[in-house]
Amino acid sequence: MVSSNLQEAAKLAAAVHRDSLRKNIQHRLTIARNEGNERLVRQLEAEANYLRLG
Repeated sequence: MVSSNLQEAAKLAAAVHRDSLRKNIQHRLTIARNEGNERLVRQLEAEANYLRLG
């Protein structure tokens, strides 16, 4: 019972963390694109691909 609750809490925390990472990278990508910073755009896209977020 407790183990199951801990597993569910861990899964939820992991999902929330991934969503936070995705939103953060998306926000940074938007800013980089608006600023015309193609180098940073490529770097952030690579990071998203590495983390399988995008």
